[in-house]
Amino acid sequence: MEFLEVIVLVLSFVVLLILGVPIAFSIGVSALLTMLVSIAPDAAFTTMAQRMATSLDSFALLAIPFFILAGQFMNRGGIASRLIDFAKALVGTLPGGLAYVNIIACMLFGAISGSAVAAASAIGGIMSPRMVKEGYSRPFSAAVNITSATTGMIIPPSNILIVYSLASGGVSIAALFVAGYVPGILLGLSLMLVAGFIAYKQGYPVGDRTSIKEVIKKFFDALPSLLLLVVVIGGIIAGIFTATEASAIAVFYTFILSIVVYRQIKLANLPEILIQTVITTSIVMILIGTSMGMSWVMSFENIPQGVSEALLSISDNKIVVLIIINLILLFVGIFMDMTPAVLIFTPIFLPVVTALGVDPVHFGIMMVLNLCIGLCTPPVGSVLFVGCGVANISISKVIKPLVPLFIAMVVALLLVTYIPALSLWLPGIFGL
Repeated sequence: MEFLEVIVLVLSFVVLLILGVPIAFSIGVSALLTMLVSIAPDAAFTTMAQRMATSLDSFALLAIPFFILAGQFMNRGGIASRLIDFAKALVGTLPGGLAYVNIIACMLFGAISGSAVAAASAIGGIMSPRMVKEGYSRPFSAAVNITSATTGMIIPPSNILIVYSLASGGVSIAALFVAGYVPGILLGLSLMLVAGFIAYKQGYPVGDRTSIKEVIKKFFDALPSLLLLVVVIGGIIAGIFTATEASAIAVFYTFILSIVVYRQIKLANLPEILIQTVITTSIVMILIGTSMGMSWVMSFENIPQGVSEALLSISDNKIVVLIIINLILLFVGIFMDMTPAVLIFTPIFLPVVTALGVDPVHFGIMMVLNLCIGLCTPPVGSVLFVGCGVANISISKVIKPLVPLFIAMVVALLLVTYIPALSLWLPGIFGL
């Protein structure tokens, strides 16, 4: 590991971030500067271009634009309101029931769309005004929506788990998808426990009792949306199609659901939806391209091996090393978006944990759950900004009610970190 190159890489990246340069360009420029120091200029430019191009030449990555398009259909297709009605019929009568409704609706919508931002926008846009109208404080309703929206990054199908599979060198996407269910539900339940306690202490209202007949009706209204999970994940587990093929099926299913069944989207809306999908996909892909370029630079400079040796020199105790890695990732998540963080730090930390006997699937779920917390924190927390935007409230007012929910997320992270069965039990049952 050459220290000059490491200093150039880290210093240039930090300076660019401080100057407000977008994260993708900060990563790409710092990687290129490091190459210019270590190899000839012509070779540096050529190598960087090649690494960015070849990193995107992946069949698995084709699933990302398809899932993004499916998420666009879901976000505009009337699915959110039906999931909210179903969740309210289930738990709306409990103390602080609308907080539970918000969390469950975000879990369902996030799982179907695979996007925390989409969940925060779609569910928050409906639930925040409703919660405020029924007597909940605006900061509390926003905090609940922001934290619960991240559950969709763990519960499959999840784009970030596909990115982790790429960064890890080919960990099974099917195994990662199945492994996400229990930790994702655990995260949701942890948030519900804390939100319910706060609602009880604050004396927030209880909803009207719902009859069994009404619950059944709301379930069947939401059933076409919920069936997408069965079709996509069931097909992958059964080996009928790959994750990429499943993403194309998800687009077809949500297209029919939004336009033909629910009739919330008109054919005239399709160009706008496709353009938004292209914009979102391009942002994700340039992040992936530049991040893989930086990953190659770090590998060329033997940075992962140096970090591995440094960590193992501190301790070879798995418990200690995992807590150190979690602390590093929590810090990274505050300043870096999830996609580049996964692409850059997976090659660094995965060899360390596998040397200690940690399963790559378990580590992937732990890493994504950890970085989900960063989505809710300034200065780059995309879900935080979206959640505050739809709730029409400043970030400073949301911080206080966010703290106990942050603690719930950290407790869920520690449970997932030190109880591998939470991640590996379901993949073991299905032989993945």
